[in-house]
Amino acid sequence: MDFFYREKSWYAGQFIRKIVPKFKLTKKSILFFSTLLNKQKQKLLSVLVRDVDKTFCNITVNLPINENGKIDFDFMESFIAELKAQRIAELTAYLTVSGLDNYELTNEEQKVLEDFKNNKIEYSEFTYKYIFNNIQQGQRLKKSDQLSGNIPFVMAGVTNNGVANYVSNPVASFPKNSITIDIFGNAFYRNYDFGAGDDTGVYWNNEIRYTEKVMLFFTTAMEKSIKGKYSYGKKLRSSQSLNFKMQLPTKNNQPDYKVMDTFISAIQKLVIKDVVLYADRQIAATEKAIK
Repeated sequence: MDFFYREKSWYAGQFIRKIVPKFKLTKKSILFFSTLLNKQKQKLLSVLVRDVDKTFCNITVNLPINENGKIDFDFMESFIAELKAQRIAELTAYLTVSGLDNYELTNEEQKVLEDFKNNKIEYSEFTYKYIFNNIQQGQRLKKSDQLSGNIPFVMAGVTNNGVANYVSNPVASFPKNSITIDIFGNAFYRNYDFGAGDDTGVYWNNEIRYTEKVMLFFTTAMEKSIKGKYSYGKKLRSSQSLNFKMQLPTKNNQPDYKVMDTFISAIQKLVIKDVVLYADRQIAATEKAIK
């Protein structure tokens, strides 16, 4: 029951519904409506599948109106435009404060990327238990028993990186700088303290302080090592994974943490470069419009 605006032509499977407006809408107006529709998610999830269409068609939403009592599309346009400008300003400030606005590659980062492209990085296999001295399964907590709070509670799934709710229950607590892998093989790095359900395994090392970038490298290596092997019919449990192997850069038969750290730093800069340039273009467009 997630709604997304599709700007281009697309194909879909049998479980996807298409909603088309009865009148012409601009992109900004459609984004406004998409947000309103996503707020109906809980209503739609609370009914049987066979009743979803009927329930959806009978849902009412509040819309801004003008002095003539008509839907105020102009307000939607300006509201989304102002919201976008605000978010771009916040993004720019965040990039500056966090130092992520620097996307120039160092010589070391450029070399690692070149070595990667030319298959010059040596790899070896290492078991999960070799890298992590803590491998545990989360604790079962039914949705009806979850109490509202500020502890991120991780369950199986990819929406919101698996954070299904924020709770105050005294559930199994796990430390930041951990990796979670759910029963389907979805892996995420956690840089915050959290709780986890029994459909999620948690991996960390409290003796070796791996950097965040190295942990991000582990996350991808682990997900690649189990990709396509687990599903509803065959669910993964952390206790099964102790001897699973992932491929890592090596030096002297040991994981090369420096190469991993540098490689992720380079990838991060490549991605951030697009974000920074996007923010710069948006700011320039806004300034031009104002003038």
